[in-house]
Amino acid sequence: MKIPVIRQLFQNTTPAQLETTLEVLEAFCEFRGVNEHEVDVAGEMITNICGALEVHQMVSEGAAEKDALNAFGQKVMGSIDR
Repeated sequence: MKIPVIRQLFQNTTPAQLETTLEVLEAFCEFRGVNEHEVDVAGEMITNICGALEVHQMVSEGAAEKDALNAFGQKVMGSIDR
């Protein structure tokens, strides 16, 4: 998870574009010929896309972009610490 990447995705893509990309990456990970490194890279991209989708959701509910990004970062860090 990289907050600067999530910010870029949030600022430059619509939720519909992110969801379409997410579907493609998930399908890619299911191919038999995909190696572990490729799955790891796709997984990192999936995490960032999901983060951008969550930030879009929080902003649509009235949160400021900065607050939404920080809240997502804290949520992820909190789940890692458990």
